[in-house]
Amino acid sequence: MLQEFHGIVLSVFKYNDKSNIVHVFSREEGRGSFLVPAVRLRRSTVRQVLFQPLHMVEFVADVKPRSSLHPVREARAMVTYCSIPYNPYKSAIALFLSEFLSRSLYEEAGNQPLFSYLCNSMQWLDGCQGTFANFHLVFLMRFSRFLGLYPNTEGYTAGDFFDMQNACFVSERPLHGMFLSAEESSRINVLIRMNYDTMHLFAMSRAERNRCVDVMMEYYRLHLPDFPEMKSLPVLKELF
Repeated sequence: MLQEFHGIVLSVFKYNDKSNIVHVFSREEGRGSFLVPAVRLRRSTVRQVLFQPLHMVEFVADVKPRSSLHPVREARAMVTYCSIPYNPYKSAIALFLSEFLSRSLYEEAGNQPLFSYLCNSMQWLDGCQGTFANFHLVFLMRFSRFLGLYPNTEGYTAGDFFDMQNACFVSERPLHGMFLSAEESSRINVLIRMNYDTMHLFAMSRAERNRCVDVMMEYYRLHLPDFPEMKSLPVLKELF
């Protein structure tokens, strides 16, 4: 049965000489796997170049109930990026986020707010002409809300510790040992207050920024089963 999808590409893998497997998070069905031609065939309306990580695509696939791979029959770009493919700094962020989402986003159901968040975030980054060094930090923090992992900031006071296991601030050091110092906890509280439009107001050194992303990766690793080390993270940390 032919079905229309609006999706954002998470990852692409070679299937055989003729086809690639593309993992997509769609507005309609959540995460799914699709087959796209590795090379453009004569008369084909599907161009493999449309299915690059974090590109937004509108497409029609032949969905078969007993199959986990659905061939794409038609495709066109929902949005054409103007700067992400050509700006090495933005490209590094996109590469990291595509790997992160591929490893953390397994929801197999439509989620309009999450889909909108992903699309709006990438369009913001593509259109940004100012500072965006903290973009990935804000993205990771706000994405945690959709997984039910957003920290509870209620009652925070200076000197509190951030309990990584229970995702909240506490006044006493937790016995389990998985917590941040008072100084680092204050940075998490600041990070929670950032958004894309205000993040340029929060100055961070490279060391502080990299420590924040390390803490956030540790946090996700603590709460998501089999969450691995991000292979693209060292490149990102070198640039920001």
